[in-house]
Amino acid sequence: MKSEPGVYSIDDLSRDKKTYWDGVRNYQARNFMRDTMKTGDLVLFYHSNAEPPGVAGIAKICRAGYPDFTAWDKRDIHFDPKSKKDKPQWFMVDVEFVEKFAHFVTLEELKTSAALNGMMVTRQGSRLSVQPVDKKHFETVKNMGRK
Repeated sequence: MKSEPGVYSIDDLSRDKKTYWDGVRNYQARNFMRDTMKTGDLVLFYHSNAEPPGVAGIAKICRAGYPDFTAWDKRDIHFDPKSKKDKPQWFMVDVEFVEKFAHFVTLEELKTSAALNGMMVTRQGSRLSVQPVDKKHFETVKNMGRK
């Protein structure tokens, strides 16, 4: 899961303990949250649009996909008039803090690690804010972050 650290960082999640992950407005990313993420799943918390970008830590899904209520609030920046309460178009999950890595794992490190070949975030043009990670890739990144 990607977030700009100036908007919501791993430190913010550590302070808040948990939050809802709202505002995802890409259908493929929405489908990952709605259909694939389950309570108890661990996720890599990635800082995007940062210098450098990379993985800052781990969070856990504490509530599986449910309708993103920010889409119905006309005052919210994520408002979408096409999404209706009786037929929601957008979904979100709740996440809770697990750990901040001792070592921030940069995108460059992800790209140069042979063990992470094929990881979606390392592919050219991969800009989804929510994307799947293979278990072996997750474990590799976790170990890199804990070094």
